[in-house]
Amino acid sequence: MRWESLRALVVLALLTGVAKSAPARPNVIWIVLDDYGWADSGCYGSTYHETPHIDALARRGLRFTNAYAACPVCSPSRAALMTGKYPARLHLTDWLPGRRDRPSQRLLRPSIVQQLPLEELTIAERLRTAGYRTASLGKWHLGGPSFWPEHQGFDVNIGGTATGSPPGGYFQFKTPSMKARDDREYLTDRLTDEAIRFVEKNRDWPFFLYLAHYAVHIPLQARSDLLKVFRDRPANDSPQHNPIYAAMIRSVDDGIGRLLEAIARHGLSDQTVIFLTSDNGGLSVKEGPNTPSTSNIPLREGKGYLYEGGIREPMIVVWPGVTRPGSTSDVPVSGQDLLPTTCQIAGIAPPPEGSIDGESLVPLLRGTGKPQREALFWHYPHYSNQGGKPGGAVRVGDLKLIEWYEDNRVELYDLAADPSERRDLAPDRPSDVDRLRSMLARWRESVGAQMMTTNPEYRGPGPEIPPKSSVREPGANAGR
Repeated sequence: MRWESLRALVVLALLTGVAKSAPARPNVIWIVLDDYGWADSGCYGSTYHETPHIDALARRGLRFTNAYAACPVCSPSRAALMTGKYPARLHLTDWLPGRRDRPSQRLLRPSIVQQLPLEELTIAERLRTAGYRTASLGKWHLGGPSFWPEHQGFDVNIGGTATGSPPGGYFQFKTPSMKARDDREYLTDRLTDEAIRFVEKNRDWPFFLYLAHYAVHIPLQARSDLLKVFRDRPANDSPQHNPIYAAMIRSVDDGIGRLLEAIARHGLSDQTVIFLTSDNGGLSVKEGPNTPSTSNIPLREGKGYLYEGGIREPMIVVWPGVTRPGSTSDVPVSGQDLLPTTCQIAGIAPPPEGSIDGESLVPLLRGTGKPQREALFWHYPHYSNQGGKPGGAVRVGDLKLIEWYEDNRVELYDLAADPSERRDLAPDRPSDVDRLRSMLARWRESVGAQMMTTNPEYRGPGPEIPPKSSVREPGANAGR
């Protein structure tokens, strides 16, 4: 009866021109970009990249200036998005399958879970139970075939596999559910097409779309028409000057524009909530044959590091009629908050208290309150391919403490006064160090965080040779 009534309302609206039916619950779209840095958008200060549609989203809604990923690398952050839990609690703290141990490491990594366990209740499972049509388009990277999106609450999985970089690259991509039609089709464009198709097919039902672009992950490959635009453009004083990466960003932004146009064309703009964020900081170092993708300045370092450049993310939320257009928030939030926030927006029962780590951001979006937590935490007991060292971090107010697991050294920063993390306050503020360090230790114990062990094969520092799994296709193919 519910769907028959909805169809009747649609017919009435078309005949009278007075009203249009709407799903009982709002549509929700998560746009998650890969390795997209905090400073990569115009609305976050970039003067080299072109992001007119992302900037327009910011003008329509709320832009967070202190939003974080749950981890400085991809798979753990994505697991946190799906479950609302800290990666440390899930025992999934590195990209999958993870970087192998090496004789140059003082410590050995813990054995991590190799997939998002089916026992975890994902955001898609929660929403599907409430009547949502659900789709995961693009990157998954949370386990093998038995753990792909179709087994985690998604009705549709297009392009999601166990791999973290685009299988076959951006022009010759091939997965069991999607492959390039010819050698000119660009992966980012194809995912946009699939997103628009899903919206059109499910416009009469409430839907949840997880649009997880592979872009702007390496290999650096861009459409030739957009690449020419940025190769001919001087970077001037911008620390960002990679034309291939800029062209990849422009493809993503153009796709967002096309998706928003489709939503508007079907009269869904006022009933569709949009989240846009990333999974970790921008790649600011050379990895494999690829040159550095971007610069996260004024933030320090990038992907793979516990400094701000590795974990602070763009986050924009548009909730029509609720978020104040063009507003900003400096309240610290994190990726695990998206699940409880979406549940509340959708009007479904919240997860039982204590069952997840994220908090609903609805009071922030409404402008009526803030999350009640005292701190945000990170645990990364791994050596990253980008040069990051194993450690943990905690942010309390404007103070952030980083504890390095190799030598138990700590650093303390006041992020309000020093967002670039250049002045270590640890020697001057021992009481704050003791307080935050104790908080971090108690949190690790409470979530059952896995710790590293001494490496008996340690042979001292040596040349860092990336493992085969981290080597991508050469950037020489970028101009296709």
